[in-house]
Amino acid sequence: MTTMTSWDLFEDLRRAQDELLRMNRAHGQWLSPAGYLGQQYDPGASTQAWAPALDISERKDAYLVMVELPGVRAEDVEITFEDSLLTIQGERHPAGDTVGEKFHRAERRYGTFRRSITLPTHVMADTIEATAQDGVLRILVPKAPEVHAKRIQVRAGKGNAAIAGAAAKNGA
Repeated sequence: MTTMTSWDLFEDLRRAQDELLRMNRAHGQWLSPAGYLGQQYDPGASTQAWAPALDISERKDAYLVMVELPGVRAEDVEITFEDSLLTIQGERHPAGDTVGEKFHRAERRYGTFRRSITLPTHVMADTIEATAQDGVLRILVPKAPEVHAKRIQVRAGKGNAAIAGAAAKNGA
C-alpha cells in the first residue's frame, strides 16, 4: 500500500522564517534594541527600515491594496505609481517624549518604510485613490476598461477587381 502525503512548496521557507524569528527574539534583536527589561530606550537606535503588512485583492473593476500603518500620519506617507509599480513609502515616528523614560519592553518599529507592488498594466493610474482610517491605508486602483479586439468584417467582392478598385479609390 502506498501512502501519499501532500507537499507544500513553501513549508521549508516558512519553517526557516519561524526559526529565524525565534532566534532573533531569544537574543532580543528582532523586537527592538530595548527588548530586555530595564534597558534604556534609545529612539535613534530603533529607526531601522521596516515593512508594513499589506493585503492585495482584486475586484471586477479594481485592485484594492490595504496597508497596516498604525501611528503613521497621512502627511508622512507618499504613494507613487510608475511603469506598473505602486510604491508606498514613508516614516513612523515614536509617539510622545521618550527622553528620560525607562522602557521595560519596546516592540513597535519606527523609522522609514517602503513597499513596492507590481500591478498589471491595464489600470487607470490617473484615478487611483488613497484613504486612511483606523491605522489602515486603503489604495483603490481602478482597472482600465477591457480592450476588445476590433472585428473586421470580410465582404464578398469580385476577386482582384474589387481590391484594385479599392486601392485606386484610396490613392494607392
